Amino acid sequence: MNMDNGFFKNIEKKTGVNMKDVFDLANSLQNANFRDEKTVRSVIKRVSKLANKPVSRDLEDQIVKTIINDGSKLNFDTISKMINKK
Repeated sequence: MNMDNGFFKNIEKKTGVNMKDVFDLANSLQNANFRDEKTVRSVIKRVSKLANKPVSRDLEDQIVKTIINDGSKLNFDTISKMINKK
């Protein structure tokens, strides 16, 4: 995938999010073990940083519990929605 693509440059301009970081995160999620609390916390911190949305310890605990107990397929979109929920 070409990162100089105008489409991605546009997204970067509008969101302030580096698309390379997004793709790196997406790649790391493919084989992540979402039953492992340490892995889940790491992913939450990365998504939070990418989205520039700080996550409180309480919210992080809540997200971790949901993810570990849920068992459904998890993706960037799901975590992003959880973080953006106020």
